[in-house]
Amino acid sequence: MITLLYFARLREAFGLSAEQANLPADVADVRSLTEWLRQRGGAWQEELAQDKPVRMAVNQDMAAPDTAVRDGDEIAFFPPVTGG
Repeated sequence: MITLLYFARLREAFGLSAEQANLPADVADVRSLTEWLRQRGGAWQEELAQDKPVRMAVNQDMAAPDTAVRDGDEIAFFPPVTGG
């Protein structure tokens, strides 16, 4: 079981800020997790599309697409933040 957290526009688009999920055996990293979530369709497919800027963190550390995802992890999805 992992914990998924969604922030800013993602929270609004998905209609939730957090959820628990059991990962399929073929989900081993951030890239495959994102692809798995995209399969939900609708807002998931649109907001997590490869051309949309989305950052991820695993256990509060910034994550790359090949960062491993394991049972018990907390994965956060959020849009990049810019300052001015």
